[in-house]
Amino acid sequence: MEQHQYITSYSLLTDFDTDLFKAGKHFKLYQKLGSHILELEGEGGTLFAVWAPSATTVQVIGEFNYWNGEGYELYPRWDGSGIWEGFVKGIGQGTAYKYKIHSNTGEVLEKGDPFAMHWEVPPRTASIVWKSDYKWKDSKWIKNRKKFNDLDKPYSVYEVHLGSWKRNENGESLSYRELAKDLVNYCKDMEYTHVEFLPVTEHPFFGSWGYQCTGYFAPSSRYGTPEDFMFLMDAFHKAEIGVILDWVPSHFPGDAFGPYKFDGTHLFEHADPRQGYHPDWNSYIFNYGRNEVRAFLISSAIFWLDVCHADGLRVDAVASMLYLDYSRKEGEWIPNEHGGRENLEAISFLKELNEAVYASFEGVQTIAEESTAWPGVSRPTFAGGLGFGMKWMMGWMHDTLEYFKKDPFYRQHHQNDITFSLNYAFTENFMLPLSHDEVVHGKGPLIDRMPGDEWQRFANLRLLYGYMYTHPGTKLVFMGGEIGQTSEWKHDYSVNWHLLEHAPHRGVQKLTKALNHIYKSEPAMHVHGFSAEGFEWIELNDAQNSVLTYFRKGHNESDNLLIACNFTPMVRDNYRIGVNDGDWTEILNSDDEEFWGSGVKNEGIITSNDHSWNGRPRSVEIKLPPLSVVILKRA
Repeated sequence: MEQHQYITSYSLLTDFDTDLFKAGKHFKLYQKLGSHILELEGEGGTLFAVWAPSATTVQVIGEFNYWNGEGYELYPRWDGSGIWEGFVKGIGQGTAYKYKIHSNTGEVLEKGDPFAMHWEVPPRTASIVWKSDYKWKDSKWIKNRKKFNDLDKPYSVYEVHLGSWKRNENGESLSYRELAKDLVNYCKDMEYTHVEFLPVTEHPFFGSWGYQCTGYFAPSSRYGTPEDFMFLMDAFHKAEIGVILDWVPSHFPGDAFGPYKFDGTHLFEHADPRQGYHPDWNSYIFNYGRNEVRAFLISSAIFWLDVCHADGLRVDAVASMLYLDYSRKEGEWIPNEHGGRENLEAISFLKELNEAVYASFEGVQTIAEESTAWPGVSRPTFAGGLGFGMKWMMGWMHDTLEYFKKDPFYRQHHQNDITFSLNYAFTENFMLPLSHDEVVHGKGPLIDRMPGDEWQRFANLRLLYGYMYTHPGTKLVFMGGEIGQTSEWKHDYSVNWHLLEHAPHRGVQKLTKALNHIYKSEPAMHVHGFSAEGFEWIELNDAQNSVLTYFRKGHNESDNLLIACNFTPMVRDNYRIGVNDGDWTEILNSDDEEFWGSGVKNEGIITSNDHSWNGRPRSVEIKLPPLSVVILKRA
């Protein structure tokens, strides 16, 4: 076996780098720490750098030394940073390695590289030396991204678990490059504006869906190399579709090769389990008060936007970060310095994260999954907010699904459940989610929440989507929802694409595509999605008929759309709706036969008359199809 030797006189780290790292202000650590292929003094090799301040010795191990670190010791930096580094000749692209860490606690640990860009395919757990040579082809997209990705633009997000969206004939997940063809073409055809991947960060347990992450700088090797992942990102950008990545700074698993007790001490996590252990997920909570940990996490966020060209980050489980007593009983948590339950260090971290992201990239967004009434989640930090671009509207999701579960006869007694969200719809920049969380853990598929016979269940589902798309805010639907999947999501199986052989499922898919088209093409549906300027009730109190009518408003009167939702299976002929003036025409009807509806339509021009109604000087009379959404536009 070839002999490898160190050259110790070289480092990628400057004194300024380590000062920034110790201060928690270095947000591109992936350029300095980890493994980096170099040529020094005419010889190729790899420079290793790892943070392990409680180590007494750190060695690089791999097949090149039979996983024995003798003679492969890294050298501690002289600046008190806790970083160990060294150059090994002859080690290059594709070499598997770990760090053998001898701790001052007496433990000897074998750890993967927290900054590795590539890992072995699980269940193997070594890091891989990797230098990307990918040539990006999305410069036009990046230059114009703000035109597609700003907050006044449409966000129709298709949420996808890459490993189970579609499987090949052998039951295997598609590769990144296969997805770059099949998934991109599908999203383009369906007219989605964005796709959101459940975490692609490397994770040991497939069944965690990526939410138990150990590789914060590496796309999962299950589907290919980092370049293959970049090819997928490029393909979406070529199709003018933005890519949002689910990112998990809230917790990480306790696998022996991962960040947990990395140098024999609680380096990345809090030592006290009342602060450092997450009872819900049997995982560990980052120490947001430790400067180096903040720099690690923010560097990870920047990495996905910088190196991998992501257009947004959906930040998972923000509520669990904000509250010290999250999922804890009395005595199981430690109050903050003021005696309160707010995690002041996490709040500070989230603000700094968002400031760093928005200062570094034009046209990107961060989106918080935050389920409480914490104020100002999507408000700027200078105004006292957390600085996110958007926040998931969990209250809308809960209230809406509860309402739709009810037999239409009883909906008249629950009108407030379906209108309540408009009381707070403009307090945040809300995204309306019908996410993976709603179709797992015994909840069943969305179609099973819908009451009635088969026809009514599908009509209810189409009505749900029509109401969602016309409600203020951006949209997110998990894969399979757009075809009315009839089974709960299982990560080991594909979406049930065979259902499209049946007309009801094709109808839901066609409606979704039609809603995406109108959402993108009609300014009233998106330009004021977070502002009361874009919405006006016509009638919200017709509980007897379980009908809602409202305007979505664009740049001017001619943009305005009139929306009518009938939440019962009764056809309502000559239903009167108050308007100010004008003639109208129907541009979408979820009861259209094309969507497997009953075909009750409003043909031709609908002319307003001088019969005042709903506090307006004129009105129109339309047919309200059963369990339907009707969208009218000025003729």
